[in-house]
Amino acid sequence: MNAARALNTIMGYNRFSGHSRRNSSFGRGRGRGQQQRHPAHRGQDIHYSKFINKGSDEVTETYASKHSFKDFAIDDRIKANISKKGYVLPTAIQDRAIPVILEGRDVVGIANTGTGKTGAFLIPLLDKVIKTKSERVLIIVPTRELAVQIAEEYQDFSFTLGLHAVSVVGGANINPQIRALRNNPYFVIGTPGRIKDLIERRVLNLSKFQTVVLDEADRMLDMGFVRDMRYIMSLMPHKRHTLFFSATLSSDIEQLIHHFLTNPVRISVKTGDTSKNVDQDIVRVEGKNKIDLLHELLSRPEFDKVLVFGRTKYGVEKLSKILVKLGIPAASIHGNKSQNHRQRSLGEFKHNKVKVLVATDVAARGLDIPKVSHVINYDVPSTYEDYVHRIGRTGRAGERGKALTFVE
Repeated sequence: MNAARALNTIMGYNRFSGHSRRNSSFGRGRGRGQQQRHPAHRGQDIHYSKFINKGSDEVTETYASKHSFKDFAIDDRIKANISKKGYVLPTAIQDRAIPVILEGRDVVGIANTGTGKTGAFLIPLLDKVIKTKSERVLIIVPTRELAVQIAEEYQDFSFTLGLHAVSVVGGANINPQIRALRNNPYFVIGTPGRIKDLIERRVLNLSKFQTVVLDEADRMLDMGFVRDMRYIMSLMPHKRHTLFFSATLSSDIEQLIHHFLTNPVRISVKTGDTSKNVDQDIVRVEGKNKIDLLHELLSRPEFDKVLVFGRTKYGVEKLSKILVKLGIPAASIHGNKSQNHRQRSLGEFKHNKVKVLVATDVAARGLDIPKVSHVINYDVPSTYEDYVHRIGRTGRAGERGKALTFVE
């Protein structure tokens, strides 16, 4: 089927893109249930020049760790598990945060995506639980995918320790989560909505949790979870150990830090908004059919593992189906899919069973997928922060990446 005809038949050009030459409001056309943003942050206010930036080929100075993992005062079994993962030297956020967390200090960590912050809090908190078996840890994250990702990394670091954890997220059957909580797990990793639901069902008692991690707090704020966050924190012991991680600082974030943390140590290892490993450019649509342009790009051999971002759940699902009809192996991930379907799509993409994953911003937050060759912003992001997050999915772990944004 012709690409343009496929698009027009299945969904209609304007309906998918959310804008046309006559209506360039990138902030419109949101799927039902997605968070609304202040109009000042909508995509039409991002000048296209922000999407153009040549990645640097210069050799950047490697962070010189003050410690190796062997130097940290942590249980030898944790060190063995770290070694099994092939880790020798900590990243900057790990090198600076782990010793402070081991001291029991509250921490505000400001770090770019993909800098190893999950290990920065899991490693010292595992050691804390080993030494104090009455300790319980709550980890709050914005999305289901990030919760699952942290749970998987937890399994690696906690191997042979017998310290059970449970992931509690929406979109999955709540009953197995309730049963797991009755076994009194040492770590609970979850999203604000599901955590609140379990509290209200009286199966999660936060008075027993002396430690809390707020991961990607800026994203939780952006997604409208601030009330849930405040409610959850109000039920925790006043005297507690609080770790707060964010990619950005704003006045709203500073307010949360003031309310939630006590004399925190601030650690910032943020090196810039976007990675120097990512070449950024635009693709001008200018009356051409977007699906034809996308199909032409994806047919090139160098586009071998591509993450495509759309604005709405409806649009993302339809675009993935169109690509499949055009012979491009593709899968989708968005909020209308069940947790099992989302994990299946992620697995297919990670293991190269499909070459394209089409995603919404909310669904793809925090994903760590190796060797993504390209990120394509089929729909312009609503905010520059979303843009930074999107293109941070490529050019990771020292690899080169490319990001392209479709603009009118």
